[in-house]
Parts: sequence; structure tokens; C-alpha cells
Amino acid sequence: MSRKMQVAVLGSTGSIGLSTLDVLARHPDRFEVFALTANNNVAKLREQCLAHCPQFAVVVDAAAAARLATDLLAAGCKTRVLAGEAALSEVAAHEQVDAVMAAIVGAAGLRSSLAAARAGKRIMLANKEALVMSGPLFMQAVREGGATLLPVDSEHNAVFQCMSGPGATQAGVTRADVRRVLLTASGGPFLRAPASALRAVTPEQACAHPRWVMGRKISVDSATLMNKGLEQIEACLLFALPPAQVEVVVHPQSIVHSLVEYIDGSMLAQLGNPDMRTPIAHALGWPERIGSGVESLDIVRTARLDFEAPDAARFPCLGLARAAAEAGGTMPAVLNAANEVAVEAFLQRRLSFLEIPEVIERVLSRHSSLPASSLDDVLSADDWARHEAHAALRAAAGVCA
Repeated sequence: MSRKMQVAVLGSTGSIGLSTLDVLARHPDRFEVFALTANNNVAKLREQCLAHCPQFAVVVDAAAAARLATDLLAAGCKTRVLAGEAALSEVAAHEQVDAVMAAIVGAAGLRSSLAAARAGKRIMLANKEALVMSGPLFMQAVREGGATLLPVDSEHNAVFQCMSGPGATQAGVTRADVRRVLLTASGGPFLRAPASALRAVTPEQACAHPRWVMGRKISVDSATLMNKGLEQIEACLLFALPPAQVEVVVHPQSIVHSLVEYIDGSMLAQLGNPDMRTPIAHALGWPERIGSGVESLDIVRTARLDFEAPDAARFPCLGLARAAAEAGGTMPAVLNAANEVAVEAFLQRRLSFLEIPEVIERVLSRHSSLPASSLDDVLSADDWARHEAHAALRAAAGVCA
């Protein structure tokens, strides 16, 4: 019997982590959970450790890690519990780990994703922010570390599948025969809402996505279409394409996950039910196909597929993201940081929905892009942008910054 693939799931208590564990459990002969990590959902992590018996569990907070270790020991579970950000990188780069599901939300996942890349792991990338922030630096780490980078975002996984063929062995392959990539967007919960109603949008409304079940931060990003803007930047990096060749098209049914148009006029699309277990299973099994547990797509019942151009006035975050992609350097890191601060303020009811892009635009306008040549460059830009975003929040609240 061949050795089971050892998998570290970073962000195991989030929606992607839960879906990953579901797929892994369907193939106990192929995969073994080596490590699980969580931010603050220690109760769920404890439940997962008892179910999967990983060698390691990581919690950011030391006190919470100590409590978890005590609980697991009392339950007879031999999982070793570690604490802190450095521990995330430690398990991601562990010599026994074969594959890493990078599903930590936001900038918090950057260091561990880079560690996995430098250690030459199979990286199943669901954390788009890590790639957006560090850009070419991340791709360089993948190349130099000999890692295999497989996109798990449904859109990028779809593009990857549509670009498979001779020479296209993994994400990052340049394809001179590609005319453009079309990333599909559901349009979020406010696609048809009157513009006048957007200022009064609540966090609960923004998090009620019509097609996908996601975490709160990514749900708000979907509602503003910043999620799609970040995906544009990610696609440029993954597939070595300029921003002009990556477009967004609104597709409310979320059945076509992305399309690739070739110079001969052919257009290839990947279709499937809106279930993240499909791209997760693809990344876990690649280059083979494995069962995901996803229901078969009934195209007759689906009946119709609609597409339309996004409304740039209604969704200004798209334009902000494209501008950051074109500027390059540290600008995408600044975009991501400002967005994270603004979204968190919205979720805390300290900022209105329409003020999210206003805060981001103010921060971007105050930044002159610099080369992102090192991790320190990226983190410095991230810190600066967060400081500027908080200043913009104070200004929005009418407090002298």
C-alpha cells in the first residue's frame, strides 16, 4: 500500500476547512490529516482533533492552546498543541507534510503560505490575500522551493482546468494562445437592489450570499465585489497574464465558474454546482480526479445561464482593484490591508456599506507604489495601509485624524 498523503489544513474551522475535511474523510485510504489550525474557534478545533487525530493542532492564542491541550489529553487524544503564528509556519513546512490547504482568511495567512512554498509543498491556495499581498515574491518562493501551487478559489480552479493541456502542468504557466480570462461573479446579494438602498445595508444583509455559504469577511467582499477584484489580481499572478487580459462578468447562477478564451475563438468553461468541495477535491487529487461528494449538475433543470457586465458605478471596488493590479509593487498589499480594515469596521457597524470603497480609495491615493522585493517590504506596506485606513475611519466618523 502506498503511503497516505499527509495534509495540513490551515484554517480548519472555517468554511473551506470544513469542506476540506469532508473531502478528506471520503478518502481515508489516500489521505491523513497531519495538522489542523484555528484562530479562535477552539471548541470546533477540539471536535475536529477528536475526529481526525492529527499529530499537531495550532491555536494563535497561547492560553487557548493550553486549555485545548488539557482537554485533548483528558479525552485520550495524543495531538500535540502548539501556539502562535510561528507554529503555523512550522506545521506548514513540516518535513512529514505533503500538502497544505492554505485557508486562513486575510493577511494572517501570508507567512504560513510562504513557508509552505519555500518548503516545496503542494499548496492548495484558498487564501487569495496572501498571493495578492506578496505577488511575485510568492511566485518566486513557489519556483525556488519546488512547490506545486494549485488554486482552490472556484474561479481560479476553473481557469486552471480550462488551461490544462500540453505544458500546462500547474498554475503559473504562461499561455501565449490565451486571448483573455473571464472570471464569473454572482453579483452578490445587492445585484438588483436600488442604489439608494445600499447606504442602509446591514452586516447581516451583506453576509447573506445568494449562492455560497462563506465566512463574514469574504461575504462582505462578495457584496462589494472586492472579492472579484482580489481574484483579478490573483489570476494575473497565477497565470502570468496582464490585467487587461483578465475580465469580470456577472453570472447570477454561479454555475459557470470561469471561462478562458483562446486566440482561435474557442472559449472553454468549467461548470458545476456551487460547492467548494469540487475545487478542493480537484486540488487534493490532481492530476487524478477523486470523488467530492458534490451533487451532479442537472443542466436541464438549470435551464438558463445569464451573463452581464458588472456595474462599475455600483461596485467601485472592482476599479480600485484593477488600478492596484496595474500599479503593481506594494499597491495590492495596500489595497488588501485597507479593505480588511474597512470591512471589519463595517461588520462592527462603525462604517456604512458605501463607505468601504471610500476608505480604500483614500488610502490608495496616499500611497506611492514601491517594489515588493522582500517580505519586509510587503509587511511594511501592510502596516502603513492599516494605519492610514484607521485614520480614514476616524475622519469618516467626524473625528480629527
